[in-house]
Amino acid sequence: MKKLSFLVAVVLFSISTFAVEILPKEKQAKIYAADILIPIGKTGKTISLAELATIKIKDLQKLTGEKIRFADRIMIKAGQNKLRKSIKQDGSLNTKIFQKYLTKKRSQGAGFHLGGFALGLLLGLIGVLIAYLIKDDLKSNRVKWAWIGWGVWVIIVLLTFLA
Repeated sequence: MKKLSFLVAVVLFSISTFAVEILPKEKQAKIYAADILIPIGKTGKTISLAELATIKIKDLQKLTGEKIRFADRIMIKAGQNKLRKSIKQDGSLNTKIFQKYLTKKRSQGAGFHLGGFALGLLLGLIGVLIAYLIKDDLKSNRVKWAWIGWGVWVIIVLLTFLA
């Protein structure tokens, strides 16, 4: 009986440690455009996204120290227009792309993906197809490593037939 009550207590304790609180949208931390600094040019100077959305081309040329061509000016103006639309009146970003980019680890989608590599290496082309069917945030990285794993599988098969 003591073992059973101890087991129940351990299970209840472990279940309570996995609790997660999801905050409503109004209580989630906002990301402000003025807080995000990006490097400009080769000089190492930085500028916030809020400033970048409103900066004039001449001022941007002074910051970078380079002359901006006509085609680049058009691209910069289009980018500024998009950036201005993604900044709310209070200065926070409303685009999910910005929030996703800033809140996730940048290295999460890059680097070696063991699952994808194993799918390609162990299952061959079928593993690559399975990697395409799995849908999550790491799909592109998994598919890339499944193709690499399949390439290694092909090389191993060729070497065994040639040897």
